Amino acid sequence: MSLRPYRDIIRRKTRQIRLKNIFVGGNAPIAVQTMTNTLTSDDYQTSKQIDEVVKVGADLVRVSCPDKSSTFALKNIVKQSPVPIIADIHFHHSRAIEAAKAGAACIRINPGNIGKEERVKDVIKSAKDFDCAIRIGVNAGSLEKNILEKFGEPTPEAMLESALMHAKILQDNDFHNFKISVKASDVFLAVSAYKLLSKKIDYPLHVGITEAGSLIAGTVKSSVGMGNLLWQGIGDTIRVSLSADPSEEVKVAYEMLKSLGLRRKGVTVISCPSCARQQFDVIKTVQEVEKRLEYINTPITVSIIGCVVNGPGEAKETDIGITGGGKGTHQIYISGVTNHIIKNQNIVDHLVKQVEDKIAQMNI
Repeated sequence: MSLRPYRDIIRRKTRQIRLKNIFVGGNAPIAVQTMTNTLTSDDYQTSKQIDEVVKVGADLVRVSCPDKSSTFALKNIVKQSPVPIIADIHFHHSRAIEAAKAGAACIRINPGNIGKEERVKDVIKSAKDFDCAIRIGVNAGSLEKNILEKFGEPTPEAMLESALMHAKILQDNDFHNFKISVKASDVFLAVSAYKLLSKKIDYPLHVGITEAGSLIAGTVKSSVGMGNLLWQGIGDTIRVSLSADPSEEVKVAYEMLKSLGLRRKGVTVISCPSCARQQFDVIKTVQEVEKRLEYINTPITVSIIGCVVNGPGEAKETDIGITGGGKGTHQIYISGVTNHIIKNQNIVDHLVKQVEDKIAQMNI
């Protein structure tokens, strides 16, 4: 038991699979995934966007492969990418075979539109031949016709049946390097489906709320649904689906993981919403500090509190802290202990330097 057991999250035990050089499931860290929104056939722009999302921490990147020109370009994209590439396949199983040959680390297939079992078997053979994982990507919006007829509408049980049916096809063909997702845009439906699936199978689960919406609305919706699951230890890879720049998906995913203590990366800022008691402009300070420290990957906590009401208490729990005081005088904390006072200095410059110095000490 840890020092603070109320913070403990016991992750669901799953078997471990491999996507080239990234391990998923088992004791591996929860991997953060996003998806490009460029034309995959434009390998230059797609590779450029992949580099951008990797800079903010993406572990895996999915690209859509709707046509031959996309799978043709995929070979160069895979070659250029610093992280494993997942090929997103719908309708045409031949695209999946081409993607495996092109070097994709994983193929995502949708049971609702990939077609007959024979086609899935062809995809399995290619996955085996080219060392490629598979994700069974069940989606409430595209369930198989026979399952919809049986259940009347997308339900958690319907999504579970689709997932287990296709998992069995892979297992019957002695293929076990796969993960599963059961996504829906409805939070209740998605969470319920994942809970059911987590009790039925020990394969890794890719967690997400599909088509969650715009940056703010989608962030809230994803946090409610995915946070619920992650808190219960469910989830081995995650993707936050936003109508926004893919880099924003990655940033939100990491904030979600950091909030639950599941994965630490970069600067975590604890800050007050500001009020009439603030002794400096908290909002502007937080915005500038976060921007200046975006490049940092080392986990570190910073508290920025505008007054002495909660400032000292929050600062005791962080690596670097500032509490606003009167007459332009502010208390600086280092490792939770009062260290020095600054007066009429540039707060942002001073905090950034304290953080950089602290990280330099940590990395010695």
